[in-house]
This record gives sequence, C-alpha cells and structure tokens, in this order.
Amino acid sequence: MSRELRLRIVSGVILGILVLAATWVGGIWFRSLAVLIMVLMHYEFSTITNAPVKAPLANAIGWLAILATAVFILTSLPSMALAAIFIGGCGAVLAGVMRGGGLWSATAVVYAGFSGLALAEIRGEGHFGLFAMLFIFAIVWATDILAYFCGRALGGPKLAPRISPGKTWSGALFGAAAGVGAGVGVALIIRQGGGVLIPIIALVLSVASEIGDLFESWVKRRFGAKDSSRLIPGHGGVMDRVDGLVFAAFAAFLLGNILPLADHAGVADELAARLLGL
Repeated sequence: MSRELRLRIVSGVILGILVLAATWVGGIWFRSLAVLIMVLMHYEFSTITNAPVKAPLANAIGWLAILATAVFILTSLPSMALAAIFIGGCGAVLAGVMRGGGLWSATAVVYAGFSGLALAEIRGEGHFGLFAMLFIFAIVWATDILAYFCGRALGGPKLAPRISPGKTWSGALFGAAAGVGAGVGVALIIRQGGGVLIPIIALVLSVASEIGDLFESWVKRRFGAKDSSRLIPGHGGVMDRVDGLVFAAFAAFLLGNILPLADHAGVADELAARLLGL
C-alpha cells in the first residue's frame, strides 16, 4: 500500500467519524457542518476559477450571498437561504455583464449554496433525517470506494477520458451496483423491509454522486487544477471529498420536493417515504 493511499484512508476515516458524529447529533451541529462545507466549497471553487482576479465584483457578491445563506441555514430559514442563493447567483451574472466574468462566480454560489442547504434540510431535526443521511452516506461512500478500487483493478474502457482519464466504465458500473446494495442494506436495517422504490432511489443517488465527481473533475480540468485545494491530507480539498455527496444530496432534495406531487401510493412504501423525508 502506497504512502498516499494510507494517508487517504486515515484522513478519510477521521473525517468520516467526525461527519457521522455531527450527523448523529443533528441540530445546530450538523447545520454548522453543512455551513462549513458550503463556505469551504465556495472558497475552493472561487480559487480554482480565479474569480477574485477575473471577476472581483461578481466574486464579492457571491461571498455576500454565501454568508447570508450561512446565517439563514444556521437559523433554520430554508426559504430565505434559497432566496439568498438565487439573488446572489443573479447578482453575480449581472455583475459579469457589466464588468466581465461572473458566470463562474454565479456557478460557485449555486453549487456551494445549494450544497449546504440540501444537506441541512435533508438532516433536519428528527430521526427520520438521520435515517435519510445514513442512507445517502452509505450509497455515496460505497459508490466511491468500489468505483475507485474496481476501476483500478479491472481497467477497461474510459468513462469520460476528456474529463477524467482515470475513470472507467467498470468502476462506474461496480460503483453503482455497490451504491444500490448499500442503500438497500441500510433500508433493511432501519425498517426491516423495503419497497420497490428503494433500489431505484439508491440507483438515482449513486449515479448522481458519480455525475458530481465528473462535474468537479471537469471544472478542475477546465482550469488546470489537480486538486481543489490542500486542506485535506491525501484528498486535496473539500470539493474533492464531497463532490459526489453534494450531487446525491441535490438529487435527494429534489426528489423529496417533487415526488410528493405525484400519487405514488402503493409504489413507495413508508420506508422509502421516510428515508427521503417525503
């Protein structure tokens, strides 16, 4: 085992313990964690895209929006947080129209802001939020781990060579299968049963996590960055560690707000509904 892999495993375990502890406690502790992730992601995204130099006004507007979003998340005002993200993104685009740049700053606001909001809202205050986060963690971590090791061991055709040359179809497929298995496993443990929607939701979240990984790889490749930062030993930056998690959280957040509009009685049992807060 290489020194880099050992460092990656140790730092990953430590971070996992801290994240799980905050998730278990919930409340202000998890909201604070979500805010910390959001702020660090915005910092890294802005740094990668060189927004402070290329679009200083848009970058400043973006930071104001992120700080406002942080306050609203900490005070449990999700509608205000969503408004701050929307206004900040539009303000960054408008600043870009007037001064140049701005699109990447707007992307940074939406990407980081919605990450913090989605995580905080999924966890919420009660134990069903805890179940939902454990469900998502299991899917994302299983997908990431199996995709990494199976991709390296099996090789084969590249998934997206122009975006991330190291990723393979074998890793993506095994990662998705592992994510579905982990999600179903958590569902069975929590409720000793599971409906037909559980593996479907697990697959959607697993694929979303892989798309998140590719998105971050594309941004880094677009600006010639190897890592989003050097904040985490063996992992680079926060974006490098949570790229899949936040996209899975996006998908879960959207599912939790879209599915109630449909009549899915008899398809989604109580387990699926509770896990995603429907």
